[in-house]
Amino acid sequence: MTQSFAGPPYVLDDLIPELTVLGRRTTLLLPKSGSPGVQESSLGGPMLWPTDEPWPSCGQSGHWAWPNEKNPAGTVPMVPVVQLFARDVPELPFPEGMDVLQLIWCPLIHPHDQACAALPKLYWRNEAAVLTTGVLQAIPAPQEGEYEEEFMPNPCTVSPTSVVEYPNWDLPLELRQTLQPRIEELEERLGMDYTLLACALQNKVGGYPAWNQPPDWPSCEHGHRMEHLLSVTAEEDLDMVMGDLGGIYVFLCRQCPELPYAHRYDC
Repeated sequence: MTQSFAGPPYVLDDLIPELTVLGRRTTLLLPKSGSPGVQESSLGGPMLWPTDEPWPSCGQSGHWAWPNEKNPAGTVPMVPVVQLFARDVPELPFPEGMDVLQLIWCPLIHPHDQACAALPKLYWRNEAAVLTTGVLQAIPAPQEGEYEEEFMPNPCTVSPTSVVEYPNWDLPLELRQTLQPRIEELEERLGMDYTLLACALQNKVGGYPAWNQPPDWPSCEHGHRMEHLLSVTAEEDLDMVMGDLGGIYVFLCRQCPELPYAHRYDC
């Protein structure tokens, strides 16, 4: 099953004006099965990786793939998940001098990690610098028993599309109670659940996490609440399940110069 964002023609600012201040700009990635190149934004596609930088692997103790919980895997290659070029996502602020965002992860279950799911790693790069160095041509892939199927994205092209979305679980409780009768009336009139009408429950950059469970916003070690950077969710063309329409959400602290990040798994 695929969740999709209704967006226009329903303008919630007009239907429920109180939501206006809570609207956030987000970029939907809209993945489609394909054969993206290393110099293209993609989900699950090849990456613009420097030839002089070894492809990362994960050797976290105890990580495993179903049904081998009692027989953990050893050190396994990580897999490409997201590559975004600044030219394709102009509303996403990149660190100075960087114009490529890359997310990879270990596609195993990690019992010692808070999320107990795939283990992501985030990189920021400069495209011209990588091209000058040279691009890694062969990226190793995990073998049978070294990956969990739901964390292995099918290569997809993307069509970044900017929209405005509104909170789901992040809607303040008092406001939710005030608006609930109007939300219910709106749902009945339009024949659509508020969540599908207001929230982008799919692969995206920015906006709100597509929580299936109560919000769990991370803070950095200095106590700053992190911002939602991107969501990787189970859209059909990616051929991932990730629980019950769940996803892995990546968060970033821009208040700290080293740009620390964190992740949550919501299923």
